[in-house]
Amino acid sequence: MAQYDLLYWSVPFRGQFIRAVLAFAGKDWTERDDGLISELMEGPIGKMPVPFMGPPVLIDTETGFAISQMPAIIFYLGETLDLMPDNAHLRALTMKVVNDANDVIDELSLNGGRDMWTEERWQQFIPRLCKWMMMWEELGERNGLTKGEGYLLGEAGPGIADVITATLWTTIADRFNRIEALLAETAPHTYALSRRISALPALATLKKQAMRDYGDAYAGGQIGASMASILND
Repeated sequence: MAQYDLLYWSVPFRGQFIRAVLAFAGKDWTERDDGLISELMEGPIGKMPVPFMGPPVLIDTETGFAISQMPAIIFYLGETLDLMPDNAHLRALTMKVVNDANDVIDELSLNGGRDMWTEERWQQFIPRLCKWMMMWEELGERNGLTKGEGYLLGEAGPGIADVITATLWTTIADRFNRIEALLAETAPHTYALSRRISALPALATLKKQAMRDYGDAYAGGQIGASMASILND
């Protein structure tokens, strides 16, 4: 029996960060189908594994503990799997990276599809997206990251911040070539780090599985379709 049960839709988006950390840690997990997730969301709160508005939800099957919200799940995994840095400053920076990544994908999905992408919206968004990219680049450069070596927070080996960074940028770069070109130009060290970390065996296997399971899909519904139509040349 797998130690974890993950509730998330059949797309990468927010759930891919959790899948990546579990894969990086060498853990097995099962995933519920979309229909069951919908049933839980529409059912009484008292029957939810943890009160939640929408997935992801992670259940630790060994303890029965359940937690929702992507950053909270990553924090739980980091703490219980001994993946967090010992240094308090680096622990805080790790969670900053997690929350920044969560914000980036919210903005890329136009707050969950509140609006749809148009060419005009994309052009207006480019400076803000570049600023997000430069934030990653600056954080890495302050901690010794170079284009060919090093890690985002200057640790001796890859950590959660690197896994989250790689998952954020390679998942979208692999699906949206306009974003990949922008990242390679704006934040070359971050781009190189992301490609290097995503090539680690466990994450490379996860990437292949995501392509098999989801294809070019990134987010669901109309917002996913509008992203695919505008964010690719």
